Amino acid sequence: MRVKHMRRPSLRFECTGCGKCCTGPGDYYIEVSPAEQERIRRFLDISRRWLMKRYVFRYDAGIESLRMGRGGRCVFLGPDHRCRIYRVRPRQCRTYPFWPELADRLVWRREARRCEGIGRGPDAPVAILARLPERRR
Repeated sequence: MRVKHMRRPSLRFECTGCGKCCTGPGDYYIEVSPAEQERIRRFLDISRRWLMKRYVFRYDAGIESLRMGRGGRCVFLGPDHRCRIYRVRPRQCRTYPFWPELADRLVWRREARRCEGIGRGPDAPVAILARLPERRR
């Protein structure tokens, strides 16, 4: 008797640099903690006041987010589709697409239609997957 091997669902991702994850219609937010804001502020060598005026806004009680430009484009996404603050980008950006919101198989497939990097490259590191539930902390 021949036994079929079952494959576990693959969670592969390799960034292609297309910038689509940093652009999109609809209401979404890139939350930035005070520590992340401080890293961005220092990286850009700007005042806290200027950071808040130009790049960050409060959208919920105590929750702050990066501002979005035209077409839902992140304010830090350059014309070359590269992040201008890549070295200090927020955790939400560093962990994309391994978010709890995308953990459902159907939602993951829908996101894969938007992001050409999903399904490419090596399987996701176990360390990233293990931290998924704590992203909102």
